[in-house]
Amino acid sequence: MTTDHPTPAGAGRYGGYGSSLRDLPRLREHRRMRVSSWDVTGGNDDRLTVQPGETVTLADIRGAGSVNHIWVTVAPLRPAGPDTADHDYLRRLVLRIYWDDAAEPSVLVPLGDFFGVGHARSVNFASAPLQMSPEDGKGFNSFFHMPFATRARFELTSECESEAMAFYYYIDYDAFAELEPGLGRFHASWNRENPTDGVEQGSMTNPEFLFGGHNIGGEGNYTILDTVGRGHYVGCVLNVTNLRHTSDWNWYGEGDDMIFVDGEPWPPRLHGTGTEDYFNTAWCPSQAYAAPYHGITLPGGENWSGQISLYRFHVEDPVTFTSSIRVTIEHGHDNRRSDDLSSTAYWYAEEPARGLTLLPVEQRLPRLA
Repeated sequence: MTTDHPTPAGAGRYGGYGSSLRDLPRLREHRRMRVSSWDVTGGNDDRLTVQPGETVTLADIRGAGSVNHIWVTVAPLRPAGPDTADHDYLRRLVLRIYWDDAAEPSVLVPLGDFFGVGHARSVNFASAPLQMSPEDGKGFNSFFHMPFATRARFELTSECESEAMAFYYYIDYDAFAELEPGLGRFHASWNRENPTDGVEQGSMTNPEFLFGGHNIGGEGNYTILDTVGRGHYVGCVLNVTNLRHTSDWNWYGEGDDMIFVDGEPWPPRLHGTGTEDYFNTAWCPSQAYAAPYHGITLPGGENWSGQISLYRFHVEDPVTFTSSIRVTIEHGHDNRRSDDLSSTAYWYAEEPARGLTLLPVEQRLPRLA
């Protein structure tokens, strides 16, 4: 849907105010706008039907503004049953967002992963920027602010094999007369290593395998984000499928986070102490938890088996970079574990993205839980 929003005399700009309760009384001049899937005939068919292999334009907004809320829900058009194909549709549906007439997307992520949970699953959780809401986490919400100077274009591609999808959405934004300088463009990208390049346990004891070795240099770490330019990193979702099947203590998260800013050598200034520590939890957590800026949406099964999904958002503490950033984490201490890792990274950059890539659909599909 193409929208040329009106910009009346005196229409505002992004402004110096924030979005806190304290700032709500400040009078503003922007115009509130929305693109949605409402039934323009006046009926109740308030959705798009997205066929396998189809790309649809959700919004094509002209002018300056800032998207600050997206709501989505999606389901197979046919009632779900044992014979329903494409049950992993949240990895088969791809969200692309383009800023300011850029030829390449700045957001290129499987739909479910973009909204904060991996493994093509949904679950009720609430963070500050991303939420999955009842029923069963099927109401997806983003509150990330996404400024644009001249245009914002949203596309959805279905790489399902046979199922048509019923897709409902709102894209809410503020329309401005102009966008002032100094505002970055929102970015998100997805990565996966399946499995990570670990080592055989061999004759090592379980403690030696999980805690031994010395990672000097950070080579072989799993990469969450690797980009160039100026901007700031604002967080990630990390998904793990534990591939080590053992009755021994099987904690997946002994790996340290290492964030390299502007080409700095090892050890980086931002060197952490363990996976659960980076995600602001402690002592090998096995419980679901949701806080504004960190949480565990899928804690895994007994002995940390199966599928895990965690998030950490740097809303109060963005990681700034002027020429490059590389966000990494060990897959087990000294990169010894060979698990299935995937992630979504979120950041703002001075310019729209170039060169984002996404694995083919067959390499995105989750393992069976």
